[in-house]
Amino acid sequence: MTEFKNFLSFERQLSKNTVAAYMRDVKEFLDFCLQTNTAPAAATTDFMDEFIYYLKNKKLSPKSVFRKTEAVKNYFKFLIIGGEIKQDPCRFLASPKLTQKIPRQLSKEEVNRLLTFPAQSFTEHRTVAILEMFYATGLRVSELTRLRLENVNLTDRWVLAYGKGAKQRIVPIHENAVKTLEKYLVLRERELRGESAASEIFINRGGGKLSRITVWKDISELGKLAGIERPLYPHLLRHTFATHMLTGGADLRSVQEMLGHANLQTTQIYTHLDVADLKEKHKKFHPRSKN
Repeated sequence: MTEFKNFLSFERQLSKNTVAAYMRDVKEFLDFCLQTNTAPAAATTDFMDEFIYYLKNKKLSPKSVFRKTEAVKNYFKFLIIGGEIKQDPCRFLASPKLTQKIPRQLSKEEVNRLLTFPAQSFTEHRTVAILEMFYATGLRVSELTRLRLENVNLTDRWVLAYGKGAKQRIVPIHENAVKTLEKYLVLRERELRGESAASEIFINRGGGKLSRITVWKDISELGKLAGIERPLYPHLLRHTFATHMLTGGADLRSVQEMLGHANLQTTQIYTHLDVADLKEKHKKFHPRSKN
């Protein structure tokens, strides 16, 4: 299984979390093979249908069944590459379709309330800077907590993000984000009082790298203080960034690059627009509406 793990990590370049999930899923499949006295190399398309039926009978969510199916598909791909089997039993296996949920988003007014929050403490200033960076870049929370000082160019206004599978991408940032980050960095140095700290931009009071949990907790608390009624979480800011970019006129391919999506279809979920916004644009740009 070590070689399969290396295959997922280095050849497929999947994230650590995905690799860990796939490893658990394939172990479950191998246990199923053991229970049914079927060697994985002897698996047929009918056997794979039985496995999917077994998963569905466990009343798992469609998302879980989809992920487990993808994990097993990768396992057989690995076996074929290694020459352990000649024919893929998953070649006719269709992954269960997932219902696409339209992502939630914050309004521009809600975003403005967050980014103009009158921060007092170091933690509040740090949280406002984090929110500004989320909204300016659309970074994932794991990408934001990994941002190092050398990954940010405030003069040319861009950040170097390390996404899934350690893939790098450069994301522009605007002047407001630069100013907020500069202010935070001054407070960061003052908070350290000359003590050494982690090279990550966002640090805790002990000088160590800020955890994902702390980010979740801090933005949730600041959201309540700013009078935002809905719960705040990092991905909500990512959704908001993408939606506001597209409704503002950005093209889909550019937003895909900034979000770090490997597939354009993943980005297309953000092409939902407010009906009022659609009606206004239709009225403004349709030739017959101008009569």
